[in-house]
Amino acid sequence: MEKTVLITGATSGIGKATAIKLADRGYKIIITGRRAHLLTELEKQLRQKTRVLTLNFDVRDFKQVEKSIYSLPNDWKQIDILINNAGLAVGLNPIDKGDINDWEVMIDTNIKGMLYVTKKVLPLMMQSTVKHIINIGSIAGKEVYLNGNVYCATKFAVDALTRSMRIDLLDKGFKVTAVNPGMTETEFSLVRFKGNKERAEKVYEGIEPLKGEDIAHIIDFIISLPPHVNINDIVIMPTDQATASIVNRKNSEE
Repeated sequence: MEKTVLITGATSGIGKATAIKLADRGYKIIITGRRAHLLTELEKQLRQKTRVLTLNFDVRDFKQVEKSIYSLPNDWKQIDILINNAGLAVGLNPIDKGDINDWEVMIDTNIKGMLYVTKKVLPLMMQSTVKHIINIGSIAGKEVYLNGNVYCATKFAVDALTRSMRIDLLDKGFKVTAVNPGMTETEFSLVRFKGNKERAEKVYEGIEPLKGEDIAHIIDFIISLPPHVNINDIVIMPTDQATASIVNRKNSEE
């Protein structure tokens, strides 16, 4: 029987790579995101592999989330796997110089957005024999780093909510997994530095970071495990990164 996967934030990075990977595996894919043109492009790509449905909404807006989930056609209303991938970092300032708008965007996306989507999708998962929620966290949800403050706080919240979901949904047969990447070269730093490409590129200077495809490979492995096996929590780092802030950067002249 075809399994249906809903992926938030599927327009780029980890979300997009995961959609492509799981489409190759024959899953039915629901892709969501704010950028309609990128959803359309991805939909065309995925349609060559599997059945796909797009939902264009912002996870920060509960009414948009609710309307979009309620709009699902009948043959898409059983969801087996939910991948809460939508998330971002904005700004890298010390707490005393933090931008309130940046804080609100991160809190609304990373915490409230994940809660909104989970709240509306859970009823559609109850009849599934699979019932798996995967929340994309971060090494920033395991340890704090200089100027990470609010972003780290949101990812610590994702970690806590993932643990709570696992407990609350245990008697309903759910698997709940946290996937926590280290430095991953996607649009992450470009968004954090508000389009400053030069500053974003320096983040990965002298190292080989993870790619979205690396995380997609891990997600594919996690959901392929037997029904009695759950990966509760996994941290994935580039070989060049030991902790959130300790990185081995090679000299480009060597």
